[in-house]
This record gives sequence, structure tokens and C-alpha cells, in this order.
Amino acid sequence: MAKTISVGIIQQQNGPAVKANLDKLSQNIAFCADSGAQLIILMELHNTLYFCQTEDPACFDLAETIPGPSTEKLGELAKSHGVVIVASLFEKRAQGLYHNSAVAFEKDGSIAGVYRKMHIPDDPGFYEKFYFTPGDLGFSPIETSLGKIGVLVCWDQWYPEASRLMAMAGADLLVYPTAIGWDKSEPIDEQKRQLDAWITIQRSHAVANGIPVIAVNRVGFEPNPLNPQQGIDFWGNSFAIGPQGEFLIQASSDKEENLVVTLDSTRTEEVRRMWPFLRDRRIDSYQEILKRFID
Repeated sequence: MAKTISVGIIQQQNGPAVKANLDKLSQNIAFCADSGAQLIILMELHNTLYFCQTEDPACFDLAETIPGPSTEKLGELAKSHGVVIVASLFEKRAQGLYHNSAVAFEKDGSIAGVYRKMHIPDDPGFYEKFYFTPGDLGFSPIETSLGKIGVLVCWDQWYPEASRLMAMAGADLLVYPTAIGWDKSEPIDEQKRQLDAWITIQRSHAVANGIPVIAVNRVGFEPNPLNPQQGIDFWGNSFAIGPQGEFLIQASSDKEENLVVTLDSTRTEEVRRMWPFLRDRRIDSYQEILKRFID
């Protein structure tokens, strides 16, 4: 990893028109690049509304191949601005086989690597198992000219095993394209607990592995197609944190924002010398972790 990297975070609100979403995204990428960003992270499933609020077979028409139209456009943007981009796509791998995938683009516009979301939720308003097959590419960082990027996606962020394996494979930082928010009918105190838990678990990944973590969420209300009075209020709060869990920058809960933050890679070495968690892991005693549950 370069000694310092400037990272752009795009927290965007989407509408129903894919072209309008992509046009806004292009403008936001240009803004971040003009502001000095070398690496730009986009939110989960950034081309569309979050369609997983319902189970609708017609939504499979939104999927694209990799490579395909979106990767071509994003590659052109990466090349024209000379930046590395981490994007998030609804991948059509074959007829009847779809993934929630992240794609990293190199500065020359080429595809540096792909990650397929491993943990797939199936909860009210987040019916992703209807659409996505769990990933089969494992937890391997994507090698780029800026370093090894440990790309994970949304629901992956709750699993310490995923972040640990990325760190063990040499990831210089972890990035989480995300789409998470509240059901407006939930009590305010429950909403606060959920947001605090989301932030806390990702700060813990930074601390436990001694590397920076970047989470990029969407923002704004998206109605449920079956009942427009209901829906998800995406809570924003995109952030970057350092290897001791310290906040480097954080977006608001209700506004579209483009943020640029500088990461210092020497901090990882400094922190890991003080807190050598990787050294002291008892790899001879963790066999039970491979079980679903210990009865």
C-alpha cells in the first residue's frame, strides 16, 4: 500500500431512473477525483433503488454481466480520472444464476478483481436470498496499484470471520459498500441501537485487525413498491476509521455527501506493533469455529 491514500466516499440517494442515478454517480466521481481522491468507493447496488424490499421476478431484468454495460462505463470513468473505483453490481452470471457483486477498477479502466457477497440476508425488507446466490470467490483481497483492498459487502460487515480472513490474506484496508436503514415504524430508541451496533461492529473489525475500514451507505427514503407508505429510510452515516477504531471522517444521516479522507498506511504497522493480535492468535485451538453451533 502507498504510504498515504486519499479515499473518496460517495453517499448518494437514488431514484427509480437508472440513467439519472448513473449520471449523478458520474458527477460525484468527478467531484471526488477533482478533490484529490485516488480511490473512490461506491455504495451497494448503486445503479438502482434497493429492489430487495420485495420479491419480484421482474427485478432480475436489472442484472448485468461482468464485463457488461456498467463495467464499461465505470472503467471509462476510472481511466478518465486516473482513479481506482470500487463499484457494486447486480451480476448475471448465467441464466438463473445471480450475485450481489463488487468490482474494482484499476486506474487504466481495467477490471482489477471481483468479489461476490458471501453472506446473504433474508429479513423483512431485505429479501436478498430471492435474488442472490452466495459468493464462491472466497475472502481474497483485490490487488490494485494502491494496495490490497479487502472488499466485502453490507451483510458481510457483521461477520468477524470475513474481516479476519481478509486481513490474514494481506488486505491493507477493508471497504464495505452498503445499503442499510430503518423501518420508519420502529421506535426511535431501537433505531439508535441499530445504528450504534452497525458502527460498533465495523470499528471492532478495524481494532481486531489493525487496519482502516471504510463503509459507504446510501441515504434517503425508498418506498416499498407494494406499499409506498412503507419502506426503508437509509441512514447514511458513511465513514472511514483508522486501525484503532478512531473516526477519520463521517457523513450525516440524512444528506447526500461526497467525502475525501487520507489514510496513512504507517499507522497499521505502528498499531500492530503495540497490539499484536495476529501474533497471539491461538490457531491450534480454534477448530470449533468451523461448526455451526457447539451443542
